[in-house]
Amino acid sequence: MTALAPQARALGPGRLPRHRLIVLGGTRVTLKRDPQRQVEGMLYEVPIAAMALLDRRFVGAAKIVQPIIGKEGPRRAVLHLVPEVPASASATDRVKLAAAARAASLASSYCEEIETGALARRKPGTPLFGAPSSTLKR
Repeated sequence: MTALAPQARALGPGRLPRHRLIVLGGTRVTLKRDPQRQVEGMLYEVPIAAMALLDRRFVGAAKIVQPIIGKEGPRRAVLHLVPEVPASASATDRVKLAAAARAASLASSYCEEIETGALARRKPGTPLFGAPSSTLKR
């Protein structure tokens, strides 16, 4: 993001529940709805003036507004979704993306999911999305 919009300010990690990351060729990614997964990444505050630069960079991408969960609670975020292409990413592309995810201090299970393309392992009984399973006290 710093290369695309230098004036963007990093806000920290964020997650998008009920979606999964689709790795395309050339280290490009897009998102798809999936009730069993979540997408993790870094959130950035981008000035309105820089949004035009991003729009030009992602020509042909669908632009949607989606709530993202950050460390300070939910925020509305603008996402550029590139069209999915049938060609899948190479192992090298996946390794590069996983290295970037590790550099951003994302969860190791999520980095493994990016690298392998398989659903990250979860301990049995662990709730999805890190949410409490119940608020009731017994």
